[in-house]
Amino acid sequence: MSSDPLFVQMKQHIEDMILSGSLTADQQVPSSTQMVKFYQVNHLTVLKGMNLLVEEGIIYKKRGVGMFVCADAREKILQSRRTAFVSEFVLPLVREARRLGISNTELSSLVARSAKEVDNHNDTTTH
Repeated sequence: MSSDPLFVQMKQHIEDMILSGSLTADQQVPSSTQMVKFYQVNHLTVLKGMNLLVEEGIIYKKRGVGMFVCADAREKILQSRRTAFVSEFVLPLVREARRLGISNTELSSLVARSAKEVDNHNDTTTH
Protein backbone atom coordinates (compact mmCIF):
# COMPACT_ATOMS: atom_id res chain seq x y z
CA MET A 1 0.00 0.00 0.00
CA SER A 2 1.30 3.43 -0.89
CA SER A 3 2.21 5.91 1.84
CA ASP A 4 0.96 8.76 -0.37
CA PRO A 5 -2.24 10.53 0.69
CA LEU A 6 -5.40 9.11 -0.89
CA PHE A 7 -5.95 12.11 -3.13
CA VAL A 8 -2.44 11.61 -4.58
CA GLN A 9 -3.11 7.89 -5.06
CA MET A 10 -6.32 8.72 -6.96
CA LYS A 11 -4.43 11.21 -9.13
CA GLN A 12 -1.75 8.61 -9.88
CA HIS A 13 -4.41 5.98 -10.62
CA ILE A 14 -6.00 8.19 -13.26
CA GLU A 15 -2.56 9.04 -14.67
CA ASP A 16 -1.78 5.30 -14.84
CA MET A 17 -5.03 4.73 -16.73
CA ILE A 18 -4.03 7.43 -19.23
CA LEU A 19 -0.51 6.01 -19.62
CA SER A 20 -1.84 2.48 -20.18
CA GLY A 21 -4.36 3.67 -22.77
CA SER A 22 -7.38 2.77 -20.62
CA LEU A 23 -8.30 6.45 -20.82
CA THR A 24 -7.60 8.36 -24.02
CA ALA A 25 -7.82 11.98 -25.15
CA ASP A 26 -11.27 13.51 -24.68
CA GLN A 27 -12.55 10.39 -22.92
CA GLN A 28 -14.54 10.90 -19.73
CA VAL A 29 -12.74 9.94 -16.52
CA PRO A 30 -14.56 8.06 -13.74
CA SER A 31 -17.01 10.32 -11.94
CA SER A 32 -16.35 11.58 -8.44
CA THR A 33 -19.17 9.31 -7.25
CA GLN A 34 -17.44 6.29 -8.79
CA MET A 35 -14.14 7.34 -7.21
CA VAL A 36 -15.82 7.82 -3.80
CA LYS A 37 -17.19 4.27 -3.99
CA PHE A 38 -13.90 2.78 -5.23
CA TYR A 39 -11.67 4.47 -2.62
CA GLN A 40 -14.35 4.63 0.09
CA VAL A 41 -13.53 8.25 0.91
CA ASN A 42 -15.49 11.48 0.97
CA HIS A 43 -16.09 13.69 -2.05
CA LEU A 44 -13.64 16.37 -0.84
CA THR A 45 -10.75 13.91 -1.00
CA VAL A 46 -11.72 12.89 -4.53
CA LEU A 47 -12.13 16.50 -5.62
CA LYS A 48 -8.70 17.37 -4.25
CA GLY A 49 -7.10 14.70 -6.48
CA MET A 50 -9.17 15.67 -9.49
CA ASN A 51 -8.37 19.36 -9.01
CA LEU A 52 -4.64 18.56 -9.06
CA LEU A 53 -5.14 16.90 -12.44
CA VAL A 54 -7.07 19.92 -13.71
CA GLU A 55 -4.35 22.31 -12.47
CA GLU A 56 -1.69 20.23 -14.25
CA GLY A 57 -3.65 20.24 -17.51
CA ILE A 58 -4.23 16.48 -17.46
CA ILE A 59 -8.02 16.62 -17.35
CA TYR A 60 -10.58 19.33 -18.02
CA LYS A 61 -14.10 19.97 -16.76
CA LYS A 62 -17.23 20.14 -18.86
CA ARG A 63 -19.70 21.87 -16.62
CA GLY A 64 -22.63 19.60 -15.79
CA VAL A 65 -21.13 16.71 -17.77
CA GLY A 66 -17.94 15.58 -16.04
CA MET A 67 -14.18 15.45 -16.36
CA PHE A 68 -12.34 14.52 -19.56
CA VAL A 69 -8.77 13.69 -20.58
CA CYS A 70 -6.85 16.55 -22.21
CA ALA A 71 -5.43 15.91 -25.69
CA ASP A 72 -1.80 16.15 -24.52
CA ALA A 73 -2.32 14.51 -21.12
CA ARG A 74 -0.21 11.41 -21.86
CA GLU A 75 2.77 13.50 -22.97
CA LYS A 76 2.50 15.76 -19.90
CA ILE A 77 2.39 12.76 -17.56
CA LEU A 78 5.35 11.11 -19.28
CA GLN A 79 7.41 14.29 -19.07
CA SER A 80 6.53 14.84 -15.42
CA ARG A 81 7.31 11.25 -14.45
CA ARG A 82 10.57 11.24 -16.42
CA THR A 83 11.68 14.38 -14.61
CA ALA A 84 10.75 12.81 -11.27
CA PHE A 85 12.54 9.58 -12.28
CA VAL A 86 15.78 11.46 -12.86
CA SER A 87 15.64 13.31 -9.54
CA GLU A 88 14.39 10.34 -7.48
CA PHE A 89 16.42 7.49 -9.02
CA VAL A 90 19.09 8.50 -11.53
CA LEU A 91 20.77 11.30 -9.57
CA PRO A 92 20.99 9.24 -6.35
CA LEU A 93 22.34 6.30 -8.39
CA VAL A 94 25.04 8.46 -9.97
CA ARG A 95 25.94 10.04 -6.60
CA GLU A 96 26.33 6.61 -5.00
CA ALA A 97 28.36 5.37 -7.98
CA ARG A 98 30.70 8.34 -7.49
CA ARG A 99 31.10 7.51 -3.79
CA LEU A 100 31.95 3.91 -4.72
CA GLY A 101 34.40 4.91 -7.44
CA ILE A 102 32.30 3.41 -10.24
CA SER A 103 33.16 4.94 -13.62
CA ASN A 104 30.54 6.08 -16.13
CA THR A 105 31.47 3.15 -18.38
CA GLU A 106 31.10 0.64 -15.55
CA LEU A 107 27.84 2.25 -14.41
CA SER A 108 26.44 2.05 -17.95
CA SER A 109 27.47 -1.61 -18.10
CA LEU A 110 25.80 -2.33 -14.75
CA VAL A 111 22.58 -0.64 -15.87
CA ALA A 112 22.59 -2.52 -19.20
CA ARG A 113 23.19 -5.85 -17.44
CA SER A 114 20.43 -5.13 -14.92
CA ALA A 115 18.02 -4.16 -17.70
CA LYS A 116 18.78 -7.43 -19.46
CA GLU A 117 18.05 -9.36 -16.25
CA VAL A 118 14.72 -7.56 -15.88
CA ASP A 119 13.85 -8.24 -19.54
CA ASN A 120 14.78 -11.92 -19.17
CA HIS A 121 12.70 -12.18 -15.99
CA ASN A 122 9.73 -10.52 -17.73
CA ASP A 123 10.07 -12.93 -20.67
CA THR A 124 9.90 -15.95 -18.37
CA THR A 125 6.92 -14.63 -16.39
CA THR A 126 4.83 -13.73 -19.44
CA HIS A 127 5.14 -17.09 -21.21
